[in-house]
Amino acid sequence: MELNSTPPADGVIAAVEMPEPDVHVVTSSGMLIPAHSKILASASPVLESIIERPQKRRSSDRKIPILGVPYDAVSVFIQFLYSCKCTEEQMEKFGIHLLALAHVYSVPQLKQRCTRGLAQRLSDDNVVDVIQLTRLCDAPDLQLKCMKLLSNNFKAVEETEGWKFLQNYDPYLELEILQFIDEAESRRKTRRRRREEQSLYIQLSEAMDCLEHICSEGCTSVGPSDMDLSKHKGPCSKFSTCHGLQLLIKHFGTCKKRVNGGCLRCKRMWQLFRLHSSICGEPDECRVPLCRQFKLKAQQDRRGSGSDELWRLLVRKVASAKAMSSLSLPKRKREEEPRMDCKIKLAATIH
Repeated sequence: MELNSTPPADGVIAAVEMPEPDVHVVTSSGMLIPAHSKILASASPVLESIIERPQKRRSSDRKIPILGVPYDAVSVFIQFLYSCKCTEEQMEKFGIHLLALAHVYSVPQLKQRCTRGLAQRLSDDNVVDVIQLTRLCDAPDLQLKCMKLLSNNFKAVEETEGWKFLQNYDPYLELEILQFIDEAESRRKTRRRRREEQSLYIQLSEAMDCLEHICSEGCTSVGPSDMDLSKHKGPCSKFSTCHGLQLLIKHFGTCKKRVNGGCLRCKRMWQLFRLHSSICGEPDECRVPLCRQFKLKAQQDRRGSGSDELWRLLVRKVASAKAMSSLSLPKRKREEEPRMDCKIKLAATIH
C-alpha cells in the first residue's frame, strides 16, 4: 500500500497546528489517505460509527475502507470533510462519485452540493447514468430533472450508449421512464387544449361585448335604427371582432335561407343571440334583438323536460371569462391584444 499526504485543510483548521493523523482511509487502488478521526467523525455519523466500532485486532494503525470509487474521488471527499469546499473542476470530474459517497456516509451538505452541480451538468450523454444513481442515492429533485430532460430530448438520449445499456440491464427503469414521458405528453396536450378552450371563451366574451356595443351604440356601419351612424366617431378599440359581427348581422338581415335553417352563418348569429341572452342580466332593458324571447324560452325549457348541459357549461365558461377579463386586465392592455373573429369557432364549440 502507498501512503498519501494528509488532505489539505482550510480556514480555522489551517490556523491551528494539526496533530498527527490517527487513521488511514483505504481506497480501491490500495493507496492510503492519512486523516484525523475526530474530523471524520464530526462530519459523518457513518464514519463516526465505523471509528467507534471496537477493533477485532488491537493495533495503533486504524484503517477505514472507502472502496468502489476512484482514489482521486475519495481524496476530494476527504478534503470536503475537512474544508466543506468543492471546486467546480472537482465537481465536473467526480460529481457522480461524490454524490454516492455523500449518500453512503450521510454528508447532507455535500449531497446538496452534488445535486445542484449534477443538475447544472445534465446532458443527453450522462442523464441515464445520473438517473440510475438518483434512485440509489435518494435524490428526488435531481431525478425529476433527469426525467424532464429525458422527456424533452428522448430521441437524442435514445441513441446514446447509456440508454442501450439501460434497455439490456434495467428494463424496470426503462418502463418507468417511458411511462413518465407518456404522462408528460398527456399533460402537455391537456394544458394545450385548456389554453385553446380558454382563448375561445375569451373571444366569445369579447363578442358579447361587441354585440351589446353594436346594438346599443352602433359602430361604423351597423347600429340601432334610431341612430345616425354617419356621425359616429369611427372604429372602436375592438374593431377586428366588431367588424366581423357587423358583417354577420348584415348577412343575417338579408339572408333568405335562414327561414328554413339552411344557412350556417345565420345559425351562428342565432347562437350569438342565444348566448347573449343566457348571460344578460337585464333582458327588459337590453337592446340586443331577441334577448327577452330567448330568456323566456330558456325559462320554459327549465320548467319542462328540456336539458342542455353542454350549453349551460358554455354559458358559465363565457360568463366567467367575461368577468375575469373585465377585472384582471387593464383596459388599455385589452384593447391592444390581437382580436380574432369569433364567428370562425363558435359553431365548432357548440356542436
